[in-house]
Amino acid sequence: MSNYLEDGYHRETAAAYAPVDERISFIRKTYLHLAVSVAGLVGILALLKLAHVDREIIGVIYGSPISLLFLMVFFIGGGWLARYMARAEAPPAVKYAGLAIYTAIEAVFLLPIITFAEMKYGMEIINQASMLTMLVFGGLTVTVFVTKKDFSFLRYGLVMLSLLMLGLILLSIVGPYFGLSVGLGMWFSGLGIALAAGYILYDTSNILHHYNTDEHVGAALELLADVVLLFYYILRLLMQNRD
Repeated sequence: MSNYLEDGYHRETAAAYAPVDERISFIRKTYLHLAVSVAGLVGILALLKLAHVDREIIGVIYGSPISLLFLMVFFIGGGWLARYMARAEAPPAVKYAGLAIYTAIEAVFLLPIITFAEMKYGMEIINQASMLTMLVFGGLTVTVFVTKKDFSFLRYGLVMLSLLMLGLILLSIVGPYFGLSVGLGMWFSGLGIALAAGYILYDTSNILHHYNTDEHVGAALELLADVVLLFYYILRLLMQNRD
Protein backbone atom coordinates (compact mmCIF):
# COMPACT_ATOMS: atom_id res chain seq x y z
CA MET A 1 0.00 0.00 0.00
CA SER A 2 2.52 2.43 -1.20
CA ASN A 3 2.64 6.22 -1.15
CA TYR A 4 5.87 5.86 -3.09
CA LEU A 5 4.91 7.86 -6.14
CA GLU A 6 5.93 11.50 -6.25
CA ASP A 7 6.05 13.90 -9.16
CA GLY A 8 8.93 12.82 -11.34
CA TYR A 9 10.30 10.49 -8.66
CA HIS A 10 12.89 8.10 -10.15
CA ARG A 11 11.40 8.61 -13.62
CA GLU A 12 14.79 8.73 -15.34
CA THR A 13 16.34 5.77 -13.51
CA ALA A 14 13.33 3.51 -13.02
CA ALA A 15 13.24 -0.16 -13.97
CA ALA A 16 11.17 0.75 -17.03
CA TYR A 17 14.20 2.53 -18.50
CA ALA A 18 16.84 0.01 -17.42
CA PRO A 19 18.43 -2.56 -19.77
CA VAL A 20 16.33 -5.67 -20.23
CA ASP A 21 18.60 -7.94 -18.16
CA GLU A 22 18.63 -5.51 -15.21
CA ARG A 23 14.86 -5.07 -15.40
CA ILE A 24 14.24 -8.83 -15.44
CA SER A 25 16.68 -9.35 -12.55
CA PHE A 26 14.92 -6.65 -10.51
CA ILE A 27 11.49 -8.19 -11.10
CA ARG A 28 12.75 -11.67 -10.19
CA LYS A 29 14.36 -10.39 -6.99
CA THR A 30 11.21 -8.50 -6.04
CA TYR A 31 8.91 -11.50 -6.34
CA LEU A 32 11.47 -13.86 -4.79
CA HIS A 33 11.64 -11.57 -1.74
CA LEU A 34 7.84 -11.46 -1.69
CA ALA A 35 7.64 -15.26 -1.74
CA VAL A 36 10.21 -15.57 1.06
CA SER A 37 8.34 -12.94 3.09
CA VAL A 38 5.04 -14.80 2.71
CA ALA A 39 6.75 -18.03 3.77
CA GLY A 40 8.28 -16.21 6.74
CA LEU A 41 4.86 -14.81 7.67
CA VAL A 42 3.36 -18.32 7.67
CA GLY A 43 6.23 -19.54 9.82
CA ILE A 44 5.79 -16.72 12.33
CA LEU A 45 2.04 -17.44 12.50
CA ALA A 46 2.79 -21.07 13.30
CA LEU A 47 5.23 -20.11 16.05
CA LEU A 48 2.79 -17.61 17.57
CA LYS A 49 0.05 -20.23 17.65
CA LEU A 50 2.38 -22.77 19.26
CA ALA A 51 3.22 -20.18 21.91
CA HIS A 52 -0.52 -19.49 22.41
CA VAL A 53 0.03 -15.80 21.65
CA ASP A 54 -3.17 -15.90 19.63
CA ARG A 55 -5.17 -16.08 22.87
CA GLU A 56 -3.43 -13.00 24.26
CA ILE A 57 -4.05 -11.02 21.07
CA ILE A 58 -7.72 -11.99 21.07
CA GLY A 59 -7.89 -10.97 24.72
CA VAL A 60 -6.57 -7.55 23.79
CA ILE A 61 -9.07 -7.16 20.97
CA TYR A 62 -12.04 -8.02 23.15
CA GLY A 63 -10.62 -6.51 26.32
CA SER A 64 -11.71 -2.95 25.62
CA PRO A 65 -12.04 -0.51 22.74
CA ILE A 66 -9.07 1.45 24.10
CA SER A 67 -6.89 -1.67 23.85
CA LEU A 68 -8.02 -2.14 20.26
CA LEU A 69 -7.15 1.47 19.46
CA PHE A 70 -3.65 1.00 20.86
CA LEU A 71 -3.31 -2.12 18.74
CA MET A 72 -4.30 -0.14 15.64
CA VAL A 73 -1.70 2.51 16.49
CA PHE A 74 0.88 -0.26 16.82
CA PHE A 75 0.07 -1.65 13.37
CA ILE A 76 0.03 1.76 11.69
CA GLY A 77 3.16 3.01 13.47
CA GLY A 78 5.04 -0.23 12.91
CA GLY A 79 4.13 -0.21 9.25
CA TRP A 80 5.37 3.36 8.87
CA LEU A 81 8.65 2.49 10.61
CA ALA A 82 9.20 -0.57 8.40
CA ARG A 83 8.55 1.43 5.24
CA TYR A 84 10.95 4.14 6.41
CA MET A 85 13.64 1.53 7.01
CA ALA A 86 13.08 0.06 3.54
CA ARG A 87 13.30 3.44 1.80
CA ALA A 88 15.47 3.89 -1.29
CA GLU A 89 18.50 5.47 0.39
CA ALA A 90 18.71 3.12 3.38
CA PRO A 91 21.62 0.63 3.70
CA PRO A 92 20.77 -2.95 2.61
CA ALA A 93 20.89 -4.30 6.18
CA VAL A 94 18.37 -1.69 7.32
CA LYS A 95 16.10 -2.46 4.36
CA TYR A 96 16.07 -6.17 5.21
CA ALA A 97 15.43 -5.39 8.86
CA GLY A 98 12.45 -3.26 7.82
CA LEU A 99 11.07 -6.08 5.69
CA ALA A 100 11.53 -8.56 8.55
CA ILE A 101 9.78 -6.24 11.01
CA TYR A 102 6.90 -5.69 8.64
CA THR A 103 6.52 -9.43 8.04
CA ALA A 104 6.25 -9.98 11.80
CA ILE A 105 3.72 -7.15 12.16
CA GLU A 106 1.56 -8.58 9.40
CA ALA A 107 1.68 -12.00 11.08
CA VAL A 108 0.37 -10.48 14.31
CA PHE A 109 -2.29 -8.64 12.30
CA LEU A 110 -3.56 -11.86 10.70
CA LEU A 111 -3.33 -14.02 13.82
CA PRO A 112 -6.77 -13.23 15.33
CA ILE A 113 -8.86 -13.74 12.18
CA ILE A 114 -6.98 -16.93 11.24
CA THR A 115 -7.49 -18.28 14.77
CA PHE A 116 -11.23 -17.55 14.66
CA ALA A 117 -11.58 -19.01 11.17
CA GLU A 118 -9.74 -22.20 12.09
CA MET A 119 -11.70 -22.66 15.32
CA LYS A 120 -15.11 -22.11 13.73
CA TYR A 121 -14.73 -23.45 10.19
CA GLY A 122 -11.48 -25.43 10.09
CA MET A 123 -8.51 -25.06 7.77
CA GLU A 124 -10.68 -25.48 4.67
CA ILE A 125 -11.84 -21.86 4.68
CA ILE A 126 -8.29 -20.58 5.21
CA ASN A 127 -7.04 -22.68 2.29
CA GLN A 128 -9.92 -21.38 0.17
CA ALA A 129 -9.07 -17.77 1.04
CA SER A 130 -5.39 -18.42 0.26
CA MET A 131 -6.24 -19.87 -3.16
CA LEU A 132 -8.54 -16.98 -4.04
CA THR A 133 -5.89 -14.50 -2.91
CA MET A 134 -3.28 -16.10 -5.18
CA LEU A 135 -5.67 -16.13 -8.12
CA VAL A 136 -6.69 -12.47 -7.72
CA PHE A 137 -3.13 -11.29 -7.06
CA GLY A 138 -1.80 -13.28 -10.00
CA GLY A 139 -4.49 -12.01 -12.34
CA LEU A 140 -3.96 -8.37 -11.42
CA THR A 141 -0.18 -8.74 -11.66
CA VAL A 142 -0.43 -10.25 -15.13
CA THR A 143 -2.76 -7.40 -16.14
CA VAL A 144 -0.11 -4.82 -15.26
CA PHE A 145 2.74 -6.70 -16.93
CA VAL A 146 0.78 -7.39 -20.12
CA THR A 147 -0.74 -3.92 -20.53
CA LYS A 148 2.36 -2.09 -19.17
CA LYS A 149 -0.11 0.58 -18.02
CA ASP A 150 0.89 3.07 -15.34
CA PHE A 151 -1.84 2.94 -12.69
CA SER A 152 -0.48 5.89 -10.73
CA PHE A 153 -3.77 7.72 -11.41
CA LEU A 154 -5.36 5.44 -8.78
CA ARG A 155 -3.33 7.00 -5.98
CA TYR A 156 -5.72 9.64 -4.71
CA GLY A 157 -8.77 7.42 -5.01
CA LEU A 158 -7.00 4.72 -2.99
CA VAL A 159 -5.95 7.23 -0.34
CA MET A 160 -9.51 8.50 -0.01
CA LEU A 161 -10.94 4.98 0.22
CA SER A 162 -8.29 4.04 2.80
CA LEU A 163 -9.18 7.04 4.95
CA LEU A 164 -12.90 6.31 4.61
CA MET A 165 -12.45 2.71 5.74
CA LEU A 166 -10.18 3.75 8.62
CA GLY A 167 -12.79 6.29 9.71
CA LEU A 168 -15.52 3.64 9.64
CA ILE A 169 -13.40 1.27 11.71
CA LEU A 170 -12.74 3.96 14.30
CA LEU A 171 -16.42 4.89 14.33
CA SER A 172 -17.38 1.26 14.91
CA ILE A 173 -15.03 1.16 17.91
CA VAL A 174 -15.96 4.42 19.64
CA GLY A 175 -19.51 4.73 18.28
CA PRO A 176 -21.20 2.71 21.08
CA TYR A 177 -19.96 5.25 23.63
CA PHE A 178 -22.05 7.87 21.81
CA GLY A 179 -25.06 5.72 21.08
CA LEU A 180 -23.98 4.97 17.50
CA SER A 181 -23.90 1.50 16.01
CA VAL A 182 -21.87 1.02 12.85
CA GLY A 183 -22.07 -2.49 11.38
CA LEU A 184 -19.17 -3.42 9.13
CA GLY A 185 -20.85 -6.20 7.19
CA MET A 186 -20.18 -7.91 3.89
CA TRP A 187 -20.26 -4.59 2.07
CA PHE A 188 -17.25 -3.48 4.11
CA SER A 189 -15.35 -6.64 3.20
CA GLY A 190 -16.17 -5.92 -0.44
CA LEU A 191 -14.70 -2.44 -0.06
CA GLY A 192 -11.59 -3.95 1.48
CA ILE A 193 -11.15 -6.37 -1.42
CA ALA A 194 -11.58 -3.52 -3.91
CA LEU A 195 -9.03 -1.43 -2.00
CA ALA A 196 -6.49 -4.28 -1.96
CA ALA A 197 -7.02 -4.95 -5.68
CA GLY A 198 -6.49 -1.27 -6.44
CA TYR A 199 -3.27 -1.21 -4.44
CA ILE A 200 -1.99 -4.30 -6.24
CA LEU A 201 -2.47 -2.56 -9.58
CA TYR A 202 -0.98 0.67 -8.24
CA ASP A 203 2.06 -0.84 -6.53
CA THR A 204 2.83 -3.30 -9.34
CA SER A 205 2.83 -0.49 -11.90
CA ASN A 206 4.99 1.62 -9.56
CA ILE A 207 7.50 -1.23 -9.47
CA LEU A 208 7.76 -1.08 -13.26
CA HIS A 209 7.60 2.67 -13.72
CA HIS A 210 8.97 4.34 -10.57
CA TYR A 211 11.26 2.02 -8.59
CA ASN A 212 14.98 1.74 -9.22
CA THR A 213 16.34 -1.69 -10.07
CA ASP A 214 18.07 -1.96 -6.66
CA GLU A 215 14.88 -1.37 -4.64
CA HIS A 216 13.53 -4.92 -4.65
CA VAL A 217 13.29 -5.03 -0.86
CA GLY A 218 11.02 -1.99 -0.62
CA ALA A 219 8.99 -3.22 -3.58
CA ALA A 220 8.49 -6.63 -1.95
CA LEU A 221 7.35 -4.94 1.28
CA GLU A 222 4.63 -3.01 -0.53
CA LEU A 223 3.39 -6.11 -2.35
CA LEU A 224 3.37 -8.05 0.92
CA ALA A 225 1.09 -5.41 2.42
CA ASP A 226 -1.25 -5.74 -0.56
CA VAL A 227 -1.35 -9.55 -0.40
CA VAL A 228 -2.10 -9.55 3.35
CA LEU A 229 -4.83 -6.95 2.96
CA LEU A 230 -6.44 -8.92 0.13
CA PHE A 231 -6.26 -12.21 2.05
CA TYR A 232 -7.71 -10.62 5.19
CA TYR A 233 -10.81 -9.26 3.48
CA ILE A 234 -11.36 -12.35 1.32
CA LEU A 235 -11.24 -14.51 4.45
CA ARG A 236 -13.52 -12.08 6.27
CA LEU A 237 -16.02 -12.17 3.40
CA LEU A 238 -16.00 -15.98 3.28
CA MET A 239 -16.63 -16.15 7.02
CA GLN A 240 -19.48 -13.64 6.80
CA ASN A 241 -21.00 -15.53 3.89
CA ARG A 242 -21.05 -18.77 5.86
CA ASP A 243 -22.59 -17.03 8.87
